[in-house]
Amino acid sequence: MRNSRDHIITSHVGSLPRPDNLIEANRAREAGESKDEAAFQKTLRAAVMDVVRRQKEAGVDVPNDGEFGKSMGQRVNYRAWAMYAFERLGGLSPDGAGPTDVISRSAPGQIVLQSIGKRRDRVKFAAAYNDPEFGVYMGPGAMSIVRPACVGPVTYTGHAAIKADIDNFKAALAANGVAEGFMTSVAPGSVARLVNRYYKTDDEFLFACADAMREEYKAIVDAGLILQLDDPSVAENWDSIDPEPSLEAYKKFTTRRVEAINHAIRGLPEDRIRFHLCWGSWHGPHTTDLPMRDIVDVMLAIKCQGYSFEAANVRHEHEWSVWKDVKLPGDKIILPGMVSHATNVVEHPDLVAERITRFTNLVGKERVIPSTDCGLGGRIHPQIAWAKLEALAQGARIASKR
Repeated sequence: MRNSRDHIITSHVGSLPRPDNLIEANRAREAGESKDEAAFQKTLRAAVMDVVRRQKEAGVDVPNDGEFGKSMGQRVNYRAWAMYAFERLGGLSPDGAGPTDVISRSAPGQIVLQSIGKRRDRVKFAAAYNDPEFGVYMGPGAMSIVRPACVGPVTYTGHAAIKADIDNFKAALAANGVAEGFMTSVAPGSVARLVNRYYKTDDEFLFACADAMREEYKAIVDAGLILQLDDPSVAENWDSIDPEPSLEAYKKFTTRRVEAINHAIRGLPEDRIRFHLCWGSWHGPHTTDLPMRDIVDVMLAIKCQGYSFEAANVRHEHEWSVWKDVKLPGDKIILPGMVSHATNVVEHPDLVAERITRFTNLVGKERVIPSTDCGLGGRIHPQIAWAKLEALAQGARIASKR
C-alpha cells in the first residue's frame, strides 16, 4: 500500500454514486427485462472508466471502481456492498430465507442476531425511522434484503464476474494514469449472516464462507490491486443483539469472525490488504453503537496493513482520542473517515485538515490516509458526494502544508 510519505494521500471506502444509465441497466437486468449482456457490459465498462477519471480529478490518490460491478438497481441503496456476493456463491437458495425479518441465528454464548427491523436503535427510535417526513426514513427498498439460505456446500462461482470487475478497473487505471487502486470484497462474517440449513454448526458455515470468498480475495491481490475487506459485522452486530450482551461475550463471538478473515487471507501479502470497520451506513441516531475503544483490539487482530473506520460523523468523531492509548503496531496504516455519509453538509476543507492533524499528531503523518466514513454511493446525492471528495482532497493538501 502507498503511504503518505511525500504528501498526505487520500482514498475512500468504496461505493460511489452510480450514473443513472447504469442504475437503469441493473434494474432491467435484475427484472429480466433486458437480455443484452454485451450492451450491459459496455455500459458498465464506460461507467468504470468515467468514475476513475472523476476520482482523479477530485484529488483522490487511491481510487477504486466505485463498486460499479456490484448491482444497484435504485438510487437509494444501502445493500449492494454485500448483496452481490449471494450471486457469486453456490450452495445458496434464492428463495430459502425470505426477507430479513426471518433472520435469527444462535451462536456461542446465547447470542442471537436480530433482523434489521429489530435492531435496538430501530426499536428505540421506531417512530423516527418510520416517518417519511423526516431524514431518518430512507424509503421503501433501501434497506430491505431478501437473503438466501444456505442449503448446500458453499462454493465460489463468481470467477467470470470478478474477472470482469478487475479487467474493467485495471483498464480504467491505465487509461487515467493512476498507479494504485483498491477493490472491495465482503468479508466472511458479513456473508455468513444467513440462515444455515446445511452445515452442522454456524461456525462450520462461517469458515465455509471464508474458504469460498478467498477465491475472490486472491483474484484481486493477484491482479496487483489492493484488497479492501468490508465487514461491518465486527462492530455492527452489537446493535443486532437483543438483549445487549456482555462485552466479553460479544468480543468472543466477534473474534471468531476475525479468525475467519485471517483464515481466508492466509498466505496473501498483508501489505496489499486493508480492512473497513463501520457501524452500518444507515441514516439514524446510532445511539446503540459499540464504542470504538471496546472493539479496536479485535480490529487490529486482522492480519492486514490498513484499517479504515468512521471518524467524521458526530457519533464517532470524538473517538480519535482512542489512539492516544492504543499503539498502532509495526508498519500499520489507518484510514480514518474525514468526511461523512451521515450528513448532507459538505465539510469545510479547514475542518478536514484539523481532523487529519489529530491523527497525524498521534500516529505520524506517513501512517494516515484520510478517507470517508463509509461508502457514499446510494447514501447521499451524487452532487454532494463528489463535493465531499473534493473537500477531502483540499483538506489533505492543507494538512500537508501544515
